[in-house]
Amino acid sequence: MNQVRTIGELREQGYRSRSVKQELRENLLSRLKSRAELFPGIIGYDDTVIPQIVNAVLSQHDVLFLGLRGQAKTRIIRMLPSLLDEWTPALKESDLPDDPLDPKFPTNRRLVEAQGDEAALRWVHREERFHEKLATPDVTIADLIGEIDLVKHAEGRHLTDEGVIHYGLIPRTNRGIFAINELPDLAPRIQVGLFNALEERDVQIRGFGVRLPLDVCMAFTANPEDYTNRGRIVTPLKDRIGSVVRTHYPRRTEDAIRITQGSAWLERETDGRRIDLPRYMLEIVEEMGRIARESPHINQQSGVSVRASIAGAELLVSNAERRCIKHGETDVVPRITDLQHVAAGCRGKIELMLADDERSEDKLIASITGEAVKSVFDNVGRIAELEEVVDAFTDESATIELGDEVSTADLARVIESIPALKKAAVKLCVSLEQPFEEAAYLTAAAELILEALYVNDRLSKYAYRGRTYIKR
Repeated sequence: MNQVRTIGELREQGYRSRSVKQELRENLLSRLKSRAELFPGIIGYDDTVIPQIVNAVLSQHDVLFLGLRGQAKTRIIRMLPSLLDEWTPALKESDLPDDPLDPKFPTNRRLVEAQGDEAALRWVHREERFHEKLATPDVTIADLIGEIDLVKHAEGRHLTDEGVIHYGLIPRTNRGIFAINELPDLAPRIQVGLFNALEERDVQIRGFGVRLPLDVCMAFTANPEDYTNRGRIVTPLKDRIGSVVRTHYPRRTEDAIRITQGSAWLERETDGRRIDLPRYMLEIVEEMGRIARESPHINQQSGVSVRASIAGAELLVSNAERRCIKHGETDVVPRITDLQHVAAGCRGKIELMLADDERSEDKLIASITGEAVKSVFDNVGRIAELEEVVDAFTDESATIELGDEVSTADLARVIESIPALKKAAVKLCVSLEQPFEEAAYLTAAAELILEALYVNDRLSKYAYRGRTYIKR
């Protein structure tokens, strides 16, 4: 079809005029019938958010995605153009996209009347039919709707001539999808300017008597926090938005892990070093996020973004990589001591209810980390079965040094000298289906056991001159 070059040829090919929302609806129905995946890469929303989106599109609604930060709102909006036709015809000589067989804009109608079936066409890809605007305090009505272009006026055009108008993003997105991120950040007077675009589907510019009829689907994102802190969506505007889709954080650990694995930079070129992030370490990172989202010390209106887990997993691997380079090791297997560096990825992504200083934030992150280790270990082992390990530390001189300064080989030798600890670590590796014969995995399992005993108050941990030690 995109080989057609004139309106006459387009009409001969049997092209059918449809509104954008009809196009989205029909293409979505085809996807549903073929059982095709609607939003690839969007995880954990199959039974909650996606049905709401489907219903909104089938109802030909404009949509507001309402949710806390890090809930894939923008990502979903940017996937909506995949429901449009891949190619759509538009008049070649016009800057304003319109239906060639049924033009709505006055300038386009005059062009078709003048050239008839010989009017030339251009084909617009669906990605070009999507425009997105981040709402900031400096956004103006001219940006969204349009304004008189004084340069065109200076070139000799009269102020009563439509040609003096510079159209904004919304008219230029005609026959497409227009999205506004962080809608509450728009000044109320600018939001009022969207009333007609949402309800009457037209816009007026200054004193011109011309109304531009719009064929556009509009989508918005908003954070509930914004309603009280930075701004709010004015009530008449909310009333004109067809559907409000609520998003949420992952409700299952499995979904959270898949999101992190799909978004975090974990597979790296390492000059021959092998990186393997044990699943239980990923579970600890995700459990930290879950605990943070339930903590009374954290502002839950702000939320805890999944970006905290993504950044945490990347930092976990990076510190293990740094430690291995430092000691000349080839197997990069993150272990519990690397978790202390996850805090850097959490700072700024959680908002404390009562924050005295940055030390309060770090103390809370350390506390959450300990709770996460305790919770994850309960799923893979039993503290009651580790009494022999605890007894091995009865001697006051029995201590184990942990941290970046301890190589895998040195830690493995210490573990060998404590038969009860080695036995428990081997058993844990077997249950986790990890090769205990390799020192990197054995030491990682041993550190998990020692940390679990510490957070369950069976062993003690202390720091001296920047080094960490475990003892009775």
